[in-house]
Amino acid sequence: MIVGASVLQLPAILKAKEMGLHVAVVDYNPQAVGITYADKYYNASTMDEDAVLAAAEDYQPDGIMTLATDMPMRGVSKASDKLHLHSINYETALKATDKYDMIKAFKAHNVPSPWFFVVDTLEELKIHESDVTFPCIIKPTDNAGSHGVAKVHSFQELLDNYEYAHSCSRHGKVIVEEYLDGAEVSVEVMVIDNEVHILQITDKITTEAPHFVEMGHTQPSRLPLATQQAIRDVTIAACKAIGIDKGPAHVEMKVTKHGPVMIELGARMGGDNITTHLVPLSTGIDMVGSTIKVALGEQPDIEPTLHCGSAIRYFEVPFGTIKAIEHVEEAQRISGVRQITFIKQIGEQSTPIQCSNDRIGFVIAQGATAEEAVRACEEAMKTIKVKIG
Repeated sequence: MIVGASVLQLPAILKAKEMGLHVAVVDYNPQAVGITYADKYYNASTMDEDAVLAAAEDYQPDGIMTLATDMPMRGVSKASDKLHLHSINYETALKATDKYDMIKAFKAHNVPSPWFFVVDTLEELKIHESDVTFPCIIKPTDNAGSHGVAKVHSFQELLDNYEYAHSCSRHGKVIVEEYLDGAEVSVEVMVIDNEVHILQITDKITTEAPHFVEMGHTQPSRLPLATQQAIRDVTIAACKAIGIDKGPAHVEMKVTKHGPVMIELGARMGGDNITTHLVPLSTGIDMVGSTIKVALGEQPDIEPTLHCGSAIRYFEVPFGTIKAIEHVEEAQRISGVRQITFIKQIGEQSTPIQCSNDRIGFVIAQGATAEEAVRACEEAMKTIKVKIG
């Protein structure tokens, strides 16, 4: 059973069917794109833990998983605990989906992480004026995709951005934490029988402050080998601090002047096509299939068969109405280009990029090296003309 049937979970649905499995999906949206590919559909919110459990009790799956989104992991773990399936336990799922519980676990296990405090109200935030150094980050404790995130440089800016962060919090809690200055990376992980296997390190490009929306990813990392080893060490410590004993993890950190420092992690495969596309293109590892096998209690094959480069770049265009998208077929013929996708279509609006949903499309490429993959992406994006009116 796959919790979620949107475009984010579609790769898992298709892979499970390719593996010959009978597949049920859970999604609140009866028009979700993945439903037509599944064998059974349950109309329920992926964030409604009890509804996910009820669906699982009805369907009696041999395995249950989600992909690319954090909060459904609570329902996945709750159902897995009840049905004795192969997933992280519920306590770990809570730590992996609430930034407050997560950072407390990091601190308790001496995992490098920023200073922080959590507030429920604007009045409570005002009490902390003497505790803050700037710049710092304010964000909801329980959201993802850069929703509600802002970098601020003064206490007045912090107060001004409280409502933005609070409005994106599902349970009303907002976390204020140290701003980490340095290169951002993510680490793609598979945990098997309590052993943390690092499949790939991804270099990331984000927009500038205040929202830090991800605009590009490149594999393998081009950071010095000693730095990469330090990243691996922090990744293993972070996964163990949260209690991830099986399944995938997507770990995010910044490489500061003091070394790698954790931002956060998810006990699931990463989004933004990182684990569904970039990992297979750079390593040959089928991370989606491996995650399904772990959920079924089977041993996945995570030995690399490729040592290539892969990259994704998101389009940045002026704001306005999309009037035309030209020369896509020409761009698709560029060596190394593997996929060109537009999320927004002609007639829709290009808006300021404040969260991942604001991006209009992307190019994915593969090369012998990371540099070759990036060049293919950039050449394709120069070839394509997005006309804005």
